[in-house]
Amino acid sequence: MSRIGRKPITIPDGVEVKIDDKNYAQVKGPKGSLNFQLSTEMDIKIEDSVIIVSRPSDSKKHKSLHGLTRTLIANMIEGVLNGYSKTLEIEGTGYRAQKQGKKLSLNLGFSHPVEIEDPEGIETEVPQPNRIIVKGIDKQRVGNYAANIRFLRAPEPYKGKGIRYSGEVVRRKVGKTGK
Repeated sequence: MSRIGRKPITIPDGVEVKIDDKNYAQVKGPKGSLNFQLSTEMDIKIEDSVIIVSRPSDSKKHKSLHGLTRTLIANMIEGVLNGYSKTLEIEGTGYRAQKQGKKLSLNLGFSHPVEIEDPEGIETEVPQPNRIIVKGIDKQRVGNYAANIRFLRAPEPYKGKGIRYSGEVVRRKVGKTGK
């Protein structure tokens, strides 16, 4: 059996989980609520504030869905309880970010500042001009928005300039050698 799929999920206090017979999950907590349509092929049972996910057969598809379904439910519970955040760092002379209401304004070496509006349910913070924190309750949407910001100016390998995740290591290349 799947090691991840086999683990039971305990529902903490303050979190309410409803899963109907078509595996439509609704999770409510102190930070908000999330809804998601899970695979209808998995068997999901809630007993005494513990969620158990089981699979009907040992086919390859059911094995892969087993761990995925359990992880999606666990991520939803974690999101409404604590939330998720990704930190981005901006490296480069003159590269900076600033927050203007719900807009994020980035100076990334282009002839104009790049402005992005925060999607609904996601919030950005700029504690320093070279640091952006993306926060939200949906893990997938937080990661996707952080990746979209990083895509605007991905770190280049020669000087290391650009937007990178906090802790990301950029492999540097050797530049030209002059004679």
